[in-house]
Amino acid sequence: MALGTPDIWRTTPIPLEESVRNTKLGRPIVGLAALLIAGSAFASPASAAPVAPKADPSFAPSALSNKLDTQLAGKDAGSYIDSAGKVVVAVTDSATAAQVAASGATPRYVLRSGAELSAAESTLKSTLKTPGTSFAIDPVTNKVAVTADSTVTGAKLAAVKATVAKLGDKASLEIVDGTLAPRISGGDAIYAGGSRCSLGFNVVSGSTYYFLTAGHCTNIATTWTNGSATLGTRAGTSFPGNDYGIVRYTNTTIAKSGAVGSQDITSAGTPAVGATVYRRGSTTGIHSGRVTALNSTVNYAEGSVSGLIRTTVCAEPGDSGGSLYSGTTALGLTSGGSGNCSAGGVTYFQPVVEPLSVYGVSVF
Repeated sequence: MALGTPDIWRTTPIPLEESVRNTKLGRPIVGLAALLIAGSAFASPASAAPVAPKADPSFAPSALSNKLDTQLAGKDAGSYIDSAGKVVVAVTDSATAAQVAASGATPRYVLRSGAELSAAESTLKSTLKTPGTSFAIDPVTNKVAVTADSTVTGAKLAAVKATVAKLGDKASLEIVDGTLAPRISGGDAIYAGGSRCSLGFNVVSGSTYYFLTAGHCTNIATTWTNGSATLGTRAGTSFPGNDYGIVRYTNTTIAKSGAVGSQDITSAGTPAVGATVYRRGSTTGIHSGRVTALNSTVNYAEGSVSGLIRTTVCAEPGDSGGSLYSGTTALGLTSGGSGNCSAGGVTYFQPVVEPLSVYGVSVF
């Protein structure tokens, strides 16, 4: 059966895996997933040995940003890439500013320290649990940016506003269109339990091949297919809290490519705020946007997920689990968001470096 674009979005946050069963809404809700699997598009044989990671020059600003955030160990208030492509680091003292300048980045003096913002963020983690809300430190505005989707109204919205107001000028609140919900994607479609998702990245450990996708996808069922042939069996899943899962290939006849579409992937990393990134999903294909925050906490109806990458990249049901990348660098797995690719929206991604480490696998 052909799986088309959904006619309607549900009005409360839900996992956006695509249901291939009929619903009272008419055509099925489509999740945000995609897959990088068999077919003529993938030239690499299943037995191909993984190659050594290659440096990606376009990822250098993000690498510098991440390095400085680690080295400064909280003495800064975050970093980001500006419109000119330069790394900017928010600082509150001259000693840190000198250290930043010596590294080749640009220091920018701000009012609130990293410690102040981290304390405000910790307060929200313990007090703000409303489904449809999210928050993260924004190094550009030097505040904790809180968002509430269109389902947060009336008394719930008033309570969110009161919680944010208690933090004074350390936090801001933005109301966003659409419904914040988990989504499924990566490139090509994968199926399980009557639902559709997307593969994020093919990965390998020794001579054993797997693929990564969203945890709210792998929670659905054990066995995954490409719609006609079995691909493999779930080997791990983590959602909520995190949003990642791994499937071990049992089908040895299917060629596995380390690419996302035609884009070769050779390494994995974490982007900087302000970096341009790309997402590939089975519903909407390839779209680009910018990173607006790291370490975001998102309160889905199914539970909270922390540590997510917040972006301006659009996504729609059917795209969950799919690939977030920049050049040859793998960055994340599509988790959820609000909006669509007609009007735009906000999408969150599970950083890929975490499941790579947890499961002891690597991109290739």
